[in-house]
Amino acid sequence: MDAVIFWLTGYDAAALRHHIETNTDLETFFANAPLFNPNASKITGSICGHKIEETEDVRMKKIRYLDKLIDELAKGKALEKILRK
Repeated sequence: MDAVIFWLTGYDAAALRHHIETNTDLETFFANAPLFNPNASKITGSICGHKIEETEDVRMKKIRYLDKLIDELAKGKALEKILRK
């Protein structure tokens, strides 16, 4: 799961640990992401009944991207495919 978060946000292990320990809210977490992956736009489909590509709110779209990646990981999809390589 860490690899997915690192890929999407550009955070490293120390930064992620800091956000977890300080209970950073999602808005701040995504707003401060060092390098949001430009390939995130390749993440499409539905999550929780909502089409990611139809989500207009930028913050919510980023949350849905992460949600979709974690869902794919939980379903056993290969990491290379999850990371859109």
